[in-house]
Amino acid sequence: MDVLAVDVGGTTTAAAMVTAAGDVRHDRRAPTHEGGPGTALATIERLVEAVRRDAGDGVAAIGVGVPAVVHAERGTIGDEAHNVPELAGHPLAETLRARFGVPVFIDNDVNALALAEWRFGSGRGARSLVVLAPGTGFGSGIILDGVLVRGAHGFGAELGHVPVNYDGAPCWCGGRGCLALYASGRGIAESAQARAAGAKGRGRLDAAGGRAAAIDAPLVFRLAREGDPEATAVIDEACRALGAILGVVVNGLNPEIIVITGGVAAAYAAHEARVRAAAAEYAFKRALATTRITIVPGDKRLSMRGAAALAFHELERRPA
Repeated sequence: MDVLAVDVGGTTTAAAMVTAAGDVRHDRRAPTHEGGPGTALATIERLVEAVRRDAGDGVAAIGVGVPAVVHAERGTIGDEAHNVPELAGHPLAETLRARFGVPVFIDNDVNALALAEWRFGSGRGARSLVVLAPGTGFGSGIILDGVLVRGAHGFGAELGHVPVNYDGAPCWCGGRGCLALYASGRGIAESAQARAAGAKGRGRLDAAGGRAAAIDAPLVFRLAREGDPEATAVIDEACRALGAILGVVVNGLNPEIIVITGGVAAAYAAHEARVRAAAAEYAFKRALATTRITIVPGDKRLSMRGAAALAFHELERRPA
């Protein structure tokens, strides 16, 4: 039994057929707004049609991961869909079901990633795991006692917006001092840009061609490796923030496994010792020692496995 998986991103959307073993076939990708602003739905439908045509066989269901708060039981996207604002409030599951004639399940993309790690990846056989996904933003997903934690209204597991600095700057979400401000790709870039505005940031401005706005997270990580003191300070702050949320997860949820993935995960791998040292400052020693923490660099194939895992999970959970 194969399902058709769709990973919707703010920049790129990908679709593929995925087998029950997690094998990805007939991979197709396109810019999410290839047809211009507001065209994410058209891109999704076009990719689904193309993959279905390429596969030439039956589709048991469609799973869709979206970077937004999702009301999974209703199949609708909440108002918090900043990367694909045209989908806010949209009954996406029903729209795709009506067009393609198969069951459709949608959820937050990192909830789907958690299901993928649980079904196909490092969390296989575990009863509990937490996925932390630093990318442009900072997503997370939680499975406890075999149950995906969605919350009453789809806001469950939004650990990227847990405050790690009570006196911190306002966050994009409307809160203050959120983890995402310090440990996400966007947060790292904006912190470095702010530092570059001062005299001490001159070297980093030169590396970005003299434009603070050109500073991004990969550049900051690179400059930190090269010993730039300002970049090093930003990355130290990011590692400390990531360690703090590990302490929250270990003490608050005590999962068997924590998976760090997403677009920035590979960069954090080089700083794993620093992240673990920070976590040790906040977590119960014994609980941390018995929690398996693994870093899995993120990519679109992993994200599509997430959307597929969502479809398999929902087919099994509500087969009617």
